[in-house]
Amino acid sequence: MPDIITKPKVLVADDERVIADTLAMILNQSGFQARVAYTGEKAVELASEFQPDMLISDVIMGGLNGIDAAIRIRQLLPSIKILLFSGQAATADLLEKARTQGYEFEILAKPVHPQDLLARLRS
Repeated sequence: MPDIITKPKVLVADDERVIADTLAMILNQSGFQARVAYTGEKAVELASEFQPDMLISDVIMGGLNGIDAAIRIRQLLPSIKILLFSGQAATADLLEKARTQGYEFEILAKPVHPQDLLARLRS
């Protein structure tokens, strides 16, 4: 029997639906299996059932922000690769708070070019 090749699973979390949907579409066309969450709370919920290999999340979202969602998801899935992106300056304070709790996250500035994102995911 041939080996079944499993696509890396990616969870995209962004409250800007167009960005989330576009990213998921690009990822799905690039050899990933992507799902979308439009809130931090939904991302945590989806992560527990979808069991993604990677999380790509906006930092600034209403309700649960992307960093707090990433921390909760890391607690559920310790080996998950997490990539955060943000277009806002308030991110630095949130990242510092996460660092003091022992979480180090890579962050990209918005807008993220799809090729740059794919390169990061494949590295």
